[in-house]
Amino acid sequence: MEKIKEINTDYLIVGSGIAGLFTALNLSRLGKVIVITKKDLSESNTSLAQGGIAAVSAEGDSWESHFEDTIRAGAGLCNKKAVEIMVREGPGRINELMKMGVSFDYKGDQLDLTREGGHSRKRILHARGDRIGVEIIEVLSEKIAVSGNIEVHENTFLLELLKSNYKDEDRVCGVLARTGNLFRAYIARAVILASGGCSMIYSNTTNSRAITGDGIAAAYRAGADIMDMEFEQFHPTALYNPPEPFFLISESVRGEGGILLNKKGKRFMPDYHPMAELAPRDIVARAIYNEARKDSRPYVWLDVRKHEVSFLKKRFPLIYSTLKEKGIDMAKDLIPVAPAAHYLMGGIRTDLYGRSSVKGLYACGEAACTGVHGANRLASNSLLEGLVFSGRIPLRILAEEKDVRFPMDRLDIELPEFVTAFQAYNTLSFDEDRQEFREKMTERAGIEREAGGLISVLDWLEKNRGICGKREKLSDEGYELMNMMTVGELTVRASLLREESRGCHYRKDFSESSADWENKHIVLNKNSGSEVIVL
Repeated sequence: MEKIKEINTDYLIVGSGIAGLFTALNLSRLGKVIVITKKDLSESNTSLAQGGIAAVSAEGDSWESHFEDTIRAGAGLCNKKAVEIMVREGPGRINELMKMGVSFDYKGDQLDLTREGGHSRKRILHARGDRIGVEIIEVLSEKIAVSGNIEVHENTFLLELLKSNYKDEDRVCGVLARTGNLFRAYIARAVILASGGCSMIYSNTTNSRAITGDGIAAAYRAGADIMDMEFEQFHPTALYNPPEPFFLISESVRGEGGILLNKKGKRFMPDYHPMAELAPRDIVARAIYNEARKDSRPYVWLDVRKHEVSFLKKRFPLIYSTLKEKGIDMAKDLIPVAPAAHYLMGGIRTDLYGRSSVKGLYACGEAACTGVHGANRLASNSLLEGLVFSGRIPLRILAEEKDVRFPMDRLDIELPEFVTAFQAYNTLSFDEDRQEFREKMTERAGIEREAGGLISVLDWLEKNRGICGKREKLSDEGYELMNMMTVGELTVRASLLREESRGCHYRKDFSESSADWENKHIVLNKNSGSEVIVL
């Protein structure tokens, strides 16, 4: 420990998206909070959110209707208790955001609601047209800046969870992190992982480059249960404009009447589902994948030319301006789109109050898995989940962690073995290895899967376990690749175990859903292996 700076706090949060910041504000009433974030405070998947947040807020809508839509999209795998909590508590959380200063878009004196895929009615609140994520993060960040009880440590990379024996209990007591060449041991009564998912394990993704599964991988190494990793949602419509990264074209574009066309200019979604372009995301993504493959090209067209320029500029200012910069006029041109990895339904298994299977460790947002999304997340339920379940964490912490005190002078921390050999990180490049891994995941564990391809990924991972080098010498880039390979392996292992197709998980060799797998979840644990549970 003499080479590592020790920092003490009551509560330590990893991640600066909606779930992490909302948790921080709520926990700050109970004690000192430190938020560490891999990049700067403004960089998270929440900041990239365009479409909106789903919540019952219109006359004639009901939590029962939102519940049914969520269950239907989840394809027989949703944790119904979690869904009911989310849709019933959601409107209250929205009101909290409004009181903080989040300004949703209005039409006259009524909220300007839109509809997205899988929803039976308009219930999507949006802000700044298509910049709801930026609006929420800016407001939460302003509240944190004046809270007086929250510190934010930017550009700080989570390496490992720290564990200690406390009152004869093995529990998480903090994290080991790195800021540049400085290593820090953050000691806390409770650690909350709000570090996002792992969509960067795929070549085509809408996610921030920083979202590499670090929290999930660290939790797995610490012995936490990881659940539903086979369910990665591919957003149907991301701008196809290589070699540039995929840019999300919000589902709300289709909610406002956008249609999908194949190479011949034929609208094809009515052939796949009665809800056409507003079918659940897994159905639209696979339909686009199939149509593009039939046309021997990597994309289809999204057509929103029915709208006037004035409407598009006001409703979709970010999307309109971004496409315009790339030479595409939404009002006149067809938009080339293709599916891209977007959201992980799985993650660190938690209860309905954010508790993981390891004492002292909590998770929320995309890093967590309550089972609320089932096999396929309903559009715009992600921000809602982040709000609702992060808001429940302080209730359990107040009951269970309030009196936890680590004797700092006698703290017996279980440090990872490699810590004692840490050196200044090197500048090795892992770009080629990273690209090869992501391509294999995309080709063999992506929208369509089968046993042979999945096994070949496991073989590649086994053969290349040493490509990151020794952990005591790893750069952040090398550590990211190690984490990506860890969560990639969990994804592949779960995909092999689930011998059926359900929601976002499609097996060509088991192309139908099986009643034997309904309501069953795959849980992976480093120490105990795998098990199948019913929630």
